[in-house]
Amino acid sequence: MLRGLATVSFWAADLPAARAWYADLLGVEPYFERSGPDGRSAYCEFRLGDHQDELGLIDRRYAPPGAAERPGGAIVYWHVDDVEAVVDRLLAAGAREYEPVRKRGDLGFVTASVVDPFGNVLGVMTNPHHVETHRLAS
Repeated sequence: MLRGLATVSFWAADLPAARAWYADLLGVEPYFERSGPDGRSAYCEFRLGDHQDELGLIDRRYAPPGAAERPGGAIVYWHVDDVEAVVDRLLAAGAREYEPVRKRGDLGFVTASVVDPFGNVLGVMTNPHHVETHRLAS
């Protein structure tokens, strides 16, 4: 039924600022952008990592009625090789800690999450399963 992650979408009241923040953080420009009917920027999308997973940024004016204005709900974790180094970089770029770096058992799983300057929770983790899956697919 669920076959894989298609797109992670983050809302931003200031989409141009969010686009610039993520482009700087990720070191890549969005591969796709769309304007709304008024000509203002409405959406941009980055492809990231080993599987070219998608991170979409959407102008908050297109959020569904009742969408949360503050962090909460599920956390999507993006695999990184060094959680502490990535968290340090995120905090230096203006994110704030949501959940500190935490070792999860003794099998190599490490997680942390931050809230980006636009109110979205961004999770990062070292995930040995991700590394093994990518190695097998190569």
